[in-house]
Amino acid sequence: MTIEELLVYGKQHIHSDHAKILLAELINKNPLELLTCLNETVDIKTAQLYKKEVLALESGKPLQYVLGNVNFYGNKFYINENVLIPRFETEELVENTIKLINELFTEPVDIIDLGTGSGVIGLTLEKKVSTKTVDLIDIDKKALEVTHKNCELLNSKANIIESDFLSNIPNKKYDVIISNPPYIKDNEEIEDIVKNNEPHIALYAGVDGLDCYEKILREVKDYMKEKCLIAFEIGYTQSEDVIKLANKYLDNIKISVKKDLSDKDRMLFIIRDL
Repeated sequence: MTIEELLVYGKQHIHSDHAKILLAELINKNPLELLTCLNETVDIKTAQLYKKEVLALESGKPLQYVLGNVNFYGNKFYINENVLIPRFETEELVENTIKLINELFTEPVDIIDLGTGSGVIGLTLEKKVSTKTVDLIDIDKKALEVTHKNCELLNSKANIIESDFLSNIPNKKYDVIISNPPYIKDNEEIEDIVKNNEPHIALYAGVDGLDCYEKILREVKDYMKEKCLIAFEIGYTQSEDVIKLANKYLDNIKISVKKDLSDKDRMLFIIRDL
């Protein structure tokens, strides 16, 4: 089949942009190039795979899972159904964390990424700031398989540790503790495409959505260096509750909340400098 014939097939089932992105990925071209080579022939195996992926998208599978990768902060990461699809809001968390690290620290930093999933947060920080060590933590073995693959893809030296947040972490102190933990309430309504496809272990966090923040903040004091930055992604209604938890378990801290580009509270930063 030709590229044109496959695009016609794709557009009969899914959005034309998605049809182009899928095919371009499979034949290793830029989507903008496709119109210049409509008469090129695609081998049977690739054509069959394309049709299979088109039908998967049509059935409600997210594009990122069908592609098997996502671009995050300028790097391509492997993902599958065992990890969350990274959002733009998490890129904003990383962007603001990089700025704070550069403001607060003059030496290479020790970083721990709690609930790392695909590893996008910790691995991006490893590339963008001067690090001594980067530890990537998750409780889910299948998620850590994805983390491991991304470490290989990005030639990372990060340590991968299976742990329920800080529960299994050896006695070590960190300059930067960052997490985008589960924060959706158990009974909260979310989009079907998220609810039906993404791992619930990475989404839900108790009746108020605060279970993971409390668990981290209850245990984190022993893992903080004298100067330490804690960075959280939060649900847009949770800032006051997470601030209360931080003040409950930590002393001598400064807390700031930053809005995302949709003008919603999305990032919370805790700084301690004894």
